[in-house]
Amino acid sequence: MSTDLAVNPRGIAVTANAAKRIISVMAKEPPGSMLRVSVAGGGCSGFQYIFDVDREKAADDLVIERDGATVLIDETSLDLLEGCTIDFVDDLIGQSFRITNPNATSSCGCGTSFAV
Repeated sequence: MSTDLAVNPRGIAVTANAAKRIISVMAKEPPGSMLRVSVAGGGCSGFQYIFDVDREKAADDLVIERDGATVLIDETSLDLLEGCTIDFVDDLIGQSFRITNPNATSSCGCGTSFAV
């Protein structure tokens, strides 16, 4: 695996670009804020990725730290996110967090929802 990824036992990676953007976003939030990534039913493909700012860690959260950035993932979302890579991209269609998910059998064109 590339050396620019921070990986945890569930195989979820956060890229250096994502960590840099998380730090930038959290600088505008109250101290102690962290990025929460979760999965909810909905979206055009069945499930959708949710990105929230949270100041509280739940007891069952997976906590991923990379270059000073903290990502929280709830236990319910872990199975659907296992082995994924969380990245931040800046391309012609705009800036966004992007998840590359090996569990997804299909996804929508914008990449915010997926099916398993």
